[in-house]
Amino acid sequence: MDTTYLIILAMICILTLLFLYNVLWDWTPPNYPPGPKPLPLIGNLNILDIKRPYLTLMELSKQYGSVFSIQMGMNKIVVLTGYETVKDALVNHADEFGEREALPLIHKIDNGAGLAFSNGENWKVMRRFTLTTLRKFGMGKSSIEEKIIDECDYLVLWFQSFNGKPVDNYVPIMSAIANLIVSVILGHRMEYDDTTFLKLMSLTVENIRLAGSLMISLYNIFPNFLRLFPGSHITIQKNIKEVNDFITKTFVEYLKELDVNDQRSFIDAFLIRQKEEENNPKTYFHNANLMGLIRNIFAGGIDTTATTLRWGLLLMLKHPDIQEKVQDEISRVIGSTKPRYDHRLQMPYTNAVIHEIQRFANIVPMNLPHKTTKDVNFKGYFIPKGITIVPLLYSVLLDKTQFAEPEKFNPNHFLDAHGNFVKKDALMAFSAGRRVCVGETLARMELFMFFTSLLQNFHFCLPPGITDVDLTPTVGILTPPFPYKMCAIPRAYLHTLKT
Repeated sequence: MDTTYLIILAMICILTLLFLYNVLWDWTPPNYPPGPKPLPLIGNLNILDIKRPYLTLMELSKQYGSVFSIQMGMNKIVVLTGYETVKDALVNHADEFGEREALPLIHKIDNGAGLAFSNGENWKVMRRFTLTTLRKFGMGKSSIEEKIIDECDYLVLWFQSFNGKPVDNYVPIMSAIANLIVSVILGHRMEYDDTTFLKLMSLTVENIRLAGSLMISLYNIFPNFLRLFPGSHITIQKNIKEVNDFITKTFVEYLKELDVNDQRSFIDAFLIRQKEEENNPKTYFHNANLMGLIRNIFAGGIDTTATTLRWGLLLMLKHPDIQEKVQDEISRVIGSTKPRYDHRLQMPYTNAVIHEIQRFANIVPMNLPHKTTKDVNFKGYFIPKGITIVPLLYSVLLDKTQFAEPEKFNPNHFLDAHGNFVKKDALMAFSAGRRVCVGETLARMELFMFFTSLLQNFHFCLPPGITDVDLTPTVGILTPPFPYKMCAIPRAYLHTLKT
């Protein structure tokens, strides 16, 4: 066959594919949000910082405005930036933007079960049950406060055991927060060195880390192709199976001693509801939802709070003057008694510091993806039903119209001219609207009580020879600080030296 003919044939094929792409896949409805021109097949991957996509999206918002579009592979996405726009979508248009976009790997694992990535009636029933049950087991009440106090004591003892020597706080802080979730789910705490406990934490944290990796990002864009190859998606599925096996074994054991009048845990409450609806063919209280719920609560309740607390201690190393002001307020208001959640009402500076830690840490910069439930006209643009929505929390927590110095760690963002604490709706650390975190109340209690307990007992400083603090976040869905070591010097010892 003539070479010229082959070249012409190849060009015709390429032009045909480009035409089909432009007609079928690159079609956008009239008045669709603007954005960079996508390339065939890969969309806008060529301009995206895959490791920290929120940085690229912030730059694009400067060019295209607070509502713009991008394309990841063949998937069209609308990005919302800035406090006013994100609030308008998630709060004022909650129904239109209220569904969750289940990423391909998540859908493969859960198939719509659980809470975090479910939709429709399943989501409504599971959310209502979860909120009711968490409140029953103490969320926001004195009963859970006592458990937090006990766990604070365990964490303080752990730090004391190192006698001021440099230590990495990752495992103990994760363990302390995890134990509170375990006590609600299982009805009892576990020891920090319990092998099962450590394994559960390890599997959960590894999955969260891998979920934000380059491999999983690409898998969610090209699932039909990459599922044929080995990679992190296989590891995540293997880890999920291990966690599911533990949950199954646990609730089978709990069934043997199930007592309607003595509900010991979240699992008990679910199993009792399951028995009540065993003759209902449309029940949502099946084992897939139980396993999905427990994994969602475990993952959502541990790493986020622990990561925020670890950022808090790192920022105290960076700003010893702020640490000292917090400790002065603790001494003045709490003294040597155990910190309680109500103390925050008398501690405006400490309360402001904790809120600023949440804002500055910005640990879920991309939020979890939403999806439109219907065609919607929003901010002058037309967004079709079923479009993936990214409400960019990174842009909200760094919104210059809401925070005077968003790039700096400054507790004054939450204080008025008289030093009183000022609540700000723009602090969307737990998202907003229908999909706001179900564990927000518990997380707020944990952050205040753990932070004040640790600063009540210790002065935190850099190890000898270390002169600066690295505030660069790691890469992933969550953005914890890079591993670091610190010295926890008992304040009682420092007081003795001064006297």
